Amino acid sequence: MYEHGHTANGSRTSTRGGRSRGEHRLRVAVVGAVATVVMSAGLALPASAVGSTDASATRGGHAAARAALDSVVQDGAPGGIVLAEQGRDIWAGVAGTADLATGRKPQADDRFRVGSITKTFVATSMLQLKEEGKLSLDDTVDHWLPGLVQGNGHDGGKITLRQILNHTSGIYSYTDDEEFKRKEFGTDFLKHRYATWTPRQIVRLAMTHRPAFAPGDDWSYSDTNYVIASMVIQRATGHSYAHEIEQRILRPLHLDSTSLPGTRTRVPGPSGRAYSKLTGELAGPGEPNSAIYDVTELNPSFAGAAGEMISNNRDLNRFYRALFSGRLLEEPQLKEMMTTVSIKNMPTFSYGLGLMRMTLSCGTEIWGHNGGIQGSISQTMATADGDHVLSLNFNGDWNIHEQRLVDAEFCGV
Repeated sequence: MYEHGHTANGSRTSTRGGRSRGEHRLRVAVVGAVATVVMSAGLALPASAVGSTDASATRGGHAAARAALDSVVQDGAPGGIVLAEQGRDIWAGVAGTADLATGRKPQADDRFRVGSITKTFVATSMLQLKEEGKLSLDDTVDHWLPGLVQGNGHDGGKITLRQILNHTSGIYSYTDDEEFKRKEFGTDFLKHRYATWTPRQIVRLAMTHRPAFAPGDDWSYSDTNYVIASMVIQRATGHSYAHEIEQRILRPLHLDSTSLPGTRTRVPGPSGRAYSKLTGELAGPGEPNSAIYDVTELNPSFAGAAGEMISNNRDLNRFYRALFSGRLLEEPQLKEMMTTVSIKNMPTFSYGLGLMRMTLSCGTEIWGHNGGIQGSISQTMATADGDHVLSLNFNGDWNIHEQRLVDAEFCGV
């Protein structure tokens, strides 16, 4: 679910008043049976973790991206998969290990949890509802969900749907709650991995805290925003947000490897395993390794519309290409989606409606979203016309330098 913001040089996004929402790669909840420790401190990854393999032919070479994929795995990621498309040029690369227990190598069409990339699908669905006249982005949260957002300084009567989608609402992010982090990001995850969270339960948790700022006064990434957005979609349509995404996006685009699992705990095949150190925070360079846990199975209801989706690189590329080419939204709505909010002290990064805009060191401007959830780090970025698009996933959630791949693919460095 959880987005981990980056600038073009790989630093994490900052927000007003302290630590960024993206400073930790939001880790997710799960429960029940204790996960198996598959690797202890100091134990090296298997030899298959080093050296990428091209999974499909390409004319473009992608030498820089190949090298970047290898380097991310060499620095500790269990395995990685990437799919780059530019015009008719396609490159799929894999590296490392998808399953540390069996040694299975990653496959180009493996499915994985995409985390906050879910947010682009949610925002697209809401903008389609705007096109159809079923809601306005200037509607307040209270217009649709009276009394939901209130308490400790929150006031849903002063927060618009646009502010929900572009993270200027000021609503506290429930994933910053200390008790939530203890249950979901640390080793207590092993006790809670199969627990079910409802959207109302999530919002109630957020309301026990003060807002980050008054609506519209600043920008701060909040997973609560998109849980609320899903509740608005349900109120406006009479259907769950998952149903709307399936009918409006997945079926028309034939995204057959993409799903919204709800409370289902497994990742459909083909898929590898997902691994976490469950440290509660991102392990930094040079920090001693902790045990690595298999966290593949979990109940993603704790993420919901903030990050529950499962997909693969092919489907993600197809979705973003369709979005930027105008197949999903009319021009006025797409323009509104790509109207971004600037972020203080971050000239190379801004945020639209469920979309990030980055300006890379080479000057190339790209659009998309990234996402992290227990054991999975993903990103899809594209040029504004959708002609050049890149999706990637690594099946570990610690010290993963995936931005190297983005820079390499779009800048050739």
